[in-house]
Amino acid sequence: MRIALIYPPPWKIAAREENVSYGHDGPPPGHRPQDLDADFYQTPYGLFTLGAEALRAGHRVKVLNLSAYAWSRVEEIIAGLDADLFGMSCWTANRRGVALTARCIREHHPKAHIIVGGPHATPLATEMLEHHPEIDTVSLGESDATFLELIGRLELGKPTSGIAGTVYREGDAIRKGPERRAIHELDTLASPHDYFDTHIVMTSRGCPWACTFCGAETTWGRGFRGHSVRYVLDALERVLARLPVKMLQIKDDTFTTNKKRVLELCHGIRERGLQFFWSCDTRVDLLTEPLLREMRLAGCQRLSLGVESGSQAILDAIDKKITPDEILESTEMAKQVGIKVRYYMMLGNRGETEHTFQETLDFLDRASPHEYIFSCLSIYPGTRDFHDAEKAGFVDREVFFTETFQELKTPFDASDEDTQRMNAWFFANSGLRVVHRDSVADYRAILERLGDYHAAHMDLGAALYQAGDMDGAEHHVRRALELGYPLPGLVYNHLACIAYARGDLQGMMDHFSHAAKVDPQHFVLIQNVNAARAWFKQGGPERKLPLQLSVRHDFQLLERTVQPTLPGPLPEDWKAWNAVALPAEPSATYLRTPDVEGSQHVLKTRTRLKVVV
Repeated sequence: MRIALIYPPPWKIAAREENVSYGHDGPPPGHRPQDLDADFYQTPYGLFTLGAEALRAGHRVKVLNLSAYAWSRVEEIIAGLDADLFGMSCWTANRRGVALTARCIREHHPKAHIIVGGPHATPLATEMLEHHPEIDTVSLGESDATFLELIGRLELGKPTSGIAGTVYREGDAIRKGPERRAIHELDTLASPHDYFDTHIVMTSRGCPWACTFCGAETTWGRGFRGHSVRYVLDALERVLARLPVKMLQIKDDTFTTNKKRVLELCHGIRERGLQFFWSCDTRVDLLTEPLLREMRLAGCQRLSLGVESGSQAILDAIDKKITPDEILESTEMAKQVGIKVRYYMMLGNRGETEHTFQETLDFLDRASPHEYIFSCLSIYPGTRDFHDAEKAGFVDREVFFTETFQELKTPFDASDEDTQRMNAWFFANSGLRVVHRDSVADYRAILERLGDYHAAHMDLGAALYQAGDMDGAEHHVRRALELGYPLPGLVYNHLACIAYARGDLQGMMDHFSHAAKVDPQHFVLIQNVNAARAWFKQGGPERKLPLQLSVRHDFQLLERTVQPTLPGPLPEDWKAWNAVALPAEPSATYLRTPDVEGSQHVLKTRTRLKVVV
């Protein structure tokens, strides 16, 4: 069977050269390009898991990321995809694009079956079928087994009604199939990393907690399920053999839920000699000193913690089940082993006032994480916030089908005055904020705690460079290289910058040249090489012009802007179904993709959002 899995754009996007306005089908009023952060454009991992299942079952599958494509190009691509089954991933931000793409599919392929899944479609399945007649089926929550059963029915020409885990059409009626049980043996699933080159990894599903703003339970059900350590290690080994940049993001909802499993995974990474760096997301109450040490030695560079607020009253109101003291303790433990700590913070949660927000700001001063980033409360369908707001009468689910907003960003119950004050602060402080930088003394202590570890040497070498100690910097970055630092291009970039600081221009270019041969994938290196070339061309040495070089090695995910992971160019044979469209060859274009969501929005009052009161 020919299957097309599509990640649609958020709405109809006009091409730069087009003088066209799509009106209600276009971007929302006041939309700015940065309102959709880079994370939005990453193909959802769920499409890769479904694609892997279908490929393993012998079907012909194309996964296409159209999230940034002009609408004229989307129509052209859809018209050329003669698939039997179209599947789409629906999130709140791209819900309108899903509906528009479904309409386009139906126009060009009237006999194709259209199925939609995802965190927005699951809680609003009935309404999606009511509002969008082009969609045949909505798959609820975990869709691996559901998707394969649907494919099997279609292949045999059988009716698709009554499949467990779906909402579907039966004549003019909309019906719901039986509930489908969660997959407990996750190792029976095909690994996306056998088929797709993505830097995103998921080793588990679900979260045992139930924060009021989170929809994980709606998607995965209550509880935590993990792949076996061996399954994860095998997947890591395969994907690392193909990826040019040895950096991965582990995007489990709560990675360290099972601490014993994570310890075993870290031991396995070291035993297999897998040299790469990674980040993960977790909770502050699931960390211990031994665990953090093992994570660091296995390559963990950054820990993103769902802190949300520094006010105990707000933490209690959102059912976070943590305390500010636990946040402080975990932050300090991570710093002791050199893991960078990033806080995810929120504005506008239930109970938020100017006073509680000031508590949060005061707390951030005390906690001093390496980084933090604020987002505004988004009320997503399927969350407790959504259900409570709907019961209270200030949110009506119909607005998700009638209004054009990107996400429903509104304070849960803050006054207009407090909302205005928080908006003013957010406008001045949005985006990633750097708070804490470790000192040379800090890095010396970390190296002593960890032993002869390559990343600790690199950190210390970089700090010594910034302090002006070039001999010490060179010693430690060279030691990092000797110990197998996973990103040798960044080591040679440091050595090139050290050479320039010493006035050794030939040494600088030799190091740049060597870096380009062994590890040419890093944006910092590319930036510096281009700057040096331009400097020489302008007669920089003779004219004594300054050369600005970047000396960085922080965890920064780089992905190639190629299909299917990111919306790059389609391969020339994208219409052909006689072969599986595997990832394209490396491209010279890269997207620096932050792993933060919703960072560029401000709170809006309910009246300005036109929600039903």
